[in-house]
Amino acid sequence: MQAISLPQVNGYGYYEIRLESIGGLGANLSGKILGEVSLRLGLNCSSFSSYGSEKRGSPVKAFVRYAAPETPIRVNSPVEMPHLLGLFHERLAGKLPVMAGATEATTVVVNSAQEPDAVREMLRMHAGTLVCVDAQAIAAQAKTRVNMVMLGALAKASGFIPQDALEHAVSETLGVKYPQALQGNLDGIRQGYEAAAGRKLEPDGRFPLVPYAEPQTHWGWKNAPIGGVVPVYGSTVKNDLTASREGYIPVFKRETCIHCGMCDITCPDMVFQFARGEYKGKPRMMNQGPDYHHCKGCLRCCKICPTDALTTGNEREHDIWANHVRNRDLIVKQMQFEDAGTNSYMESESATVNELY
Repeated sequence: MQAISLPQVNGYGYYEIRLESIGGLGANLSGKILGEVSLRLGLNCSSFSSYGSEKRGSPVKAFVRYAAPETPIRVNSPVEMPHLLGLFHERLAGKLPVMAGATEATTVVVNSAQEPDAVREMLRMHAGTLVCVDAQAIAAQAKTRVNMVMLGALAKASGFIPQDALEHAVSETLGVKYPQALQGNLDGIRQGYEAAAGRKLEPDGRFPLVPYAEPQTHWGWKNAPIGGVVPVYGSTVKNDLTASREGYIPVFKRETCIHCGMCDITCPDMVFQFARGEYKGKPRMMNQGPDYHHCKGCLRCCKICPTDALTTGNEREHDIWANHVRNRDLIVKQMQFEDAGTNSYMESESATVNELY
């Protein structure tokens, strides 16, 4: 197939893509599929991912480089100044430096239902082109996953990746492994492609350009203490786990709760709050609901609740912070490790995967 001309390249002759996500949303797979697309476009390509322990909810980055067939790709470092930046989860903004290295030439595709002005404020975006796509809602409607919708939007935003080439790559990879989910995946790609509409943002002096820098740790091979100490603080109860959620939350219905405590038993992060009270004339610890600041959306409580007092809900459809019950023992002015992301336990499959596959 004749090679497609790249719309823009850097000094090395590369068109570069960076995907920022959390484990479970499929950014790693998206990067691989974008690599497969290069075979259809007649381009050279390099695709790889960066992540820590393979746990749902932990930060994930995927990097893709395209080059003309006559240009070899000899760089294997992370993408610092992407031409195309995909943010699979809007709650990463403010917790991790996902916008680092984004310049006026960067097109940013965000999974968000908010208006571009609000998203720019949230991302503190210096300038560039902003594309907002409600990938969560589209994925639920098309019975697919967020990454398929984001792939369609990213292809449209790139300006050179044809929709049919992307669909062919998905059919050749996921279609073979999950044939029953292929139609939903293709529908998600098409709807994401159609929904992607960019808005050019000019520098207005409010938000500075943030340079890219590799994350640094306090301990290294020279100064780490000898022994089995694990300096991974993402599992602490002080961590903000809102960025771990995949769009779904447990919705608490106080009127149907019998205060049995089953939700507290199964919750891996002990987010449910209790207070002394009276139930049916007898003293009992009364369930006050979950502390959503520490809820990562594993939905195990919804599965174990015997009275449907906890049901699965779309996070964007509920004002969870209006009646939010905080853990009083953990309310501090600043969470010690809020910007670390999460490394806590989540199920090997999300609530939506089993339904789809």
